[in-house]
Amino acid sequence: MPRRRTTSSSSSTAPSAPRNRTPQPVRVRRRSFGDFVKAFLAFLVLLVLVVGVPLALATQIGWPLPDGAPSLDWLQREITVQTFLHILTVIVWFAWAQFTACVLVEVKAALSGVGVPGRVPGSGPSQLLARQLVAALLLVGATAASLTPGLSQLGQSLEGNQKPSVAAAQQTPGIFAQQQEQAAATANALAEQAGQAGQDAARADGGSSAAHGDTKYYRIQPPEGRHHDSLWEVAERHLGDGRRYKEIFELNKDRVQPDGSRLSEASLIRPGWIMEMPGDARGGELVEMPDEAPNVSEQVQQQISDYAQTGDHAQGSGGGDAQVSLPEQRPAPATPANPANPVTPATPVPGTGGEHAAPVAGQEGHSFGLPEALLAAPLLAAGLLGALGRRRRQAMWQSALGAVGGRRGMEPPTPTGDAQDAQDALLVGADPDGVRLLDRSLRGLAASLAAESRPLPVVYAAWMSGNGDLHLQLAQPAGKPPTPWQQGQDQTFWMLARSDAEGYEEAETAAPYPGLVSLGTMDDSRLLLNLEAVPGIVSLGGTEADRAAVFASVAAELATNGWSDRMTITLVGFGDDLTPLAPNRIRHLDGFEDLFETMSAETRQRRGALGAAGHDSVLTGRTGPAQHTRWAPHLVLLAAQPSDDDALRLAELAADAGRLGIGYLVGTQGTDLPGAAWEMEITREGRLLAPLLGLELDAQMLPTAQRRAVVELFTDADPGSDPEGGPGRPANAPPFLVDISEQGRPAVYARLVGSYEIIGLDTPDGERSALLHEALALLLLHREGVHPRVLSSALWPRGVTADVRDALLERLRTWLGSDPDGTPRLATDATGRLTLAKSVVSDLDVLRSLYYEATQGRGVDSRQVRGRLLTDALVLVRGPLLADRPEGRYRWLTHEIVDAQLPLLVADTGLALCEFHLERDRAEKAIEALNAALRTAPADERLWHELLRATHTTGDPARLRALAADLVARSGARGLPPRTEALLDELLPTWREGVSAAG
Repeated sequence: MPRRRTTSSSSSTAPSAPRNRTPQPVRVRRRSFGDFVKAFLAFLVLLVLVVGVPLALATQIGWPLPDGAPSLDWLQREITVQTFLHILTVIVWFAWAQFTACVLVEVKAALSGVGVPGRVPGSGPSQLLARQLVAALLLVGATAASLTPGLSQLGQSLEGNQKPSVAAAQQTPGIFAQQQEQAAATANALAEQAGQAGQDAARADGGSSAAHGDTKYYRIQPPEGRHHDSLWEVAERHLGDGRRYKEIFELNKDRVQPDGSRLSEASLIRPGWIMEMPGDARGGELVEMPDEAPNVSEQVQQQISDYAQTGDHAQGSGGGDAQVSLPEQRPAPATPANPANPVTPATPVPGTGGEHAAPVAGQEGHSFGLPEALLAAPLLAAGLLGALGRRRRQAMWQSALGAVGGRRGMEPPTPTGDAQDAQDALLVGADPDGVRLLDRSLRGLAASLAAESRPLPVVYAAWMSGNGDLHLQLAQPAGKPPTPWQQGQDQTFWMLARSDAEGYEEAETAAPYPGLVSLGTMDDSRLLLNLEAVPGIVSLGGTEADRAAVFASVAAELATNGWSDRMTITLVGFGDDLTPLAPNRIRHLDGFEDLFETMSAETRQRRGALGAAGHDSVLTGRTGPAQHTRWAPHLVLLAAQPSDDDALRLAELAADAGRLGIGYLVGTQGTDLPGAAWEMEITREGRLLAPLLGLELDAQMLPTAQRRAVVELFTDADPGSDPEGGPGRPANAPPFLVDISEQGRPAVYARLVGSYEIIGLDTPDGERSALLHEALALLLLHREGVHPRVLSSALWPRGVTADVRDALLERLRTWLGSDPDGTPRLATDATGRLTLAKSVVSDLDVLRSLYYEATQGRGVDSRQVRGRLLTDALVLVRGPLLADRPEGRYRWLTHEIVDAQLPLLVADTGLALCEFHLERDRAEKAIEALNAALRTAPADERLWHELLRATHTTGDPARLRALAADLVARSGARGLPPRTEALLDELLPTWREGVSAAG
């Protein structure tokens, strides 16, 4: 589907014609011959079941119960066939009575036309069958519209009617959840019928709510300058939250407007249109009542009044689809209301986050070619992104501290192809807030239990619901949970609301459940299985390729997750390429013999250690006073199919694994693996099934192509993976070199190093100014291009709709304008990424270009040019990057490495300029350059070392002694680094005496 581009607001003051659908007459469905046939057949079935069954029982078998009171002689009588017939007859009579009661209840509700049918206890499928038969019978009557299910569903299986409802999803499905699903089926049916009954009541009301002042209306305002009204801003002003724009859209969808057109897309509205508002709308004279609008003309009052008459049609035609909306789920009734936004970006929220995490089916633009597997795995993506950032920073520091001459690490290689798509998908899909809340919640729980001298309960699984609540499923009841945790849907569930989780601070305790790993989602709830707590083996069936994708996802998340401290992940039969993700955690074994030898020894060691410590399980020792590192989990992922003998040995080995903190996930082609406590299967459609556990998930997977792309990102970031690296190798060129001559003066110049300032553009008006500045900063820091979804997820971490994103991009294009030759300064390259023209430059670009020219360009052959370029570069440094950025914005900088690159670049510039001055014995100039660099890079040890050497060349021992005392004071309790102490011993052997005297 082609992407829709919003027309620039500045091109014309008159609104362009929206692409609304042509008004269509309301079609009245006429009853067909098939309807009469269905009604007749339903009548026959009801006649047979309600009348025929009791007549047959009475005439053929008679009354089955005894005539007199029972006596003890009955227990001594012989059991005959007649006895069984009588028992069966009693059961049939009870079933008939229950079904008849269901029929009477449904007929009463259908004929009354209002209210929800009463629920006959224990009826379940019987009441559902009665409802459908009554609906078919009354299909030819006037009240059939009040019945929700149709006869066409009779031929479907019961599973089709047992999908969990919204409420059931919010109560978080348990691992043993068959009974909950059956209850949810009844809740679904009741909710549907209640919704239809409400519509009927609204029709009978005849729009009286408007007359009573419950319904409010808003008239779309004409544009003011470049500003056009939008549903998002209407919702933000009058409902307090722009994300509620969809409520306004649903209330007004397809209703005839005063100009004869209809609202069909939320982003296409016209001035003069009237919008019905939710009942809690507030906000002065812009929210107008149809009969109480003194500030508007009579014509507008009449338009509002006429529009109010169409409300019943809007509710009758378009309201049904809005009844079930997964992104709009609310907490379960037993849970306190929580207005917070969802934790997992996999749950789209209109206007704040959904689509940046998991693309909605049919969404315009879909995923722009980004890997779906990474977009739909927010916790995995957050872990990989965090680990990748740490790896790149580590590579830069290693390269800087160990460099002689040029080096590699200043500018990490820019990923391309699949690796670039994978990096963009990680940026879009990652949910670092969800990881942070999960980690703090679990550690906070452990700290609270330790304060009460209570042990940690065994947790089989955790569910992260769409509204941000965390549910822990316990192996067995463990009493009342500590505050602010609450009892869940039963005694085996502990629940923590997101609002309470956000109040947790960092807890100084070991990670209590590091073995939790994401397996997939059910509705909008994400399941994390605690592999180390399973009482035995977890088996995974399915094709080899599908199993490998699940195993890779599990291994990658365990290796990089943010809610664990230490662990060992042993991979057998797969994953040789996954080691770069976490070399300290992942290890490989060749086959079963190596596995049995290694794990047998570790099992014996852990049993002995637990016995010696007096602990019954690793949970007792993990969060106790010792918090010994030996209680870190050891998780074994065995992708190869074991033989029968190996399977028996593995089952014996895993018999006590749950108590020891060892987990086994084993791939198998069958379902009869010995010792398997939980059996799962991955289908070709990506569904993870565990029928005995009541699970049917959308599996989290990492297919081969995405796994290779992710591994490529890590190997490129590893300084040891480059065979050409090492001393003397030229540093990588900056991604964007600026023409630093007088002829290269840019059209737009942004100062990012220090306070944010833009030269060459007018300051945008209104609230969008901050967004436009932030978007430009992101583009300036990524001259290679930024994916549109990466941009939207950076500006709106909790998501945004495509129309809002596209509108911002259009405003950004308009703001940046075009070059004199007509070339737009914001363009889209062949891969669909947004790029800036060379005429748009930042001071960071200039700083990089000056340093590059001084050390590898013109300054190499000209000492005078080198000194001038380095001096000009250091003058540009006015402070840290984006020093005055607003609170709560620019959160995407946590995923960047520019915060580590800038101090290194400034330090390198200061060191090079210091060397330049010392060659001419200008010690004071060298000291001045080093002090200027230290203001931005105060933690760089190299600058302090050169400052000591430069001060030593002045021949002033007192000055050197004062600098040494300053260094000691700065080091605090940690003391000076060994290399700094060695340098002071060389330059000032008596420095320790001065420190002692000062102490």
